Amino acid sequence: MTSLFVLDVPENSGAVEFARGDDSLAVDMVGPYFEISGENRVRIDRVASRCRHAVWYSIVAGVRDGEIVQHDKEALLVEHRRGGRFA
Repeated sequence: MTSLFVLDVPENSGAVEFARGDDSLAVDMVGPYFEISGENRVRIDRVASRCRHAVWYSIVAGVRDGEIVQHDKEALLVEHRRGGRFA
């Protein structure tokens, strides 16, 4: 399981709602953070999440069992890694 952590602030709500609408992702709370988890990856579409650029590039609070392989104006993609290699 791969997780992306996003601070629970109003500016990040679009990304969280996008994740809640994706059947391959689960959204839980861990302290003041949303934990967005996927079996092998977590992908958030920037335009569909309605995130402004300034918010988008500061949205990542942390990652568990994965590595950010894309974070640009199109999407944020975290892929699972096993033993230092991607699954």
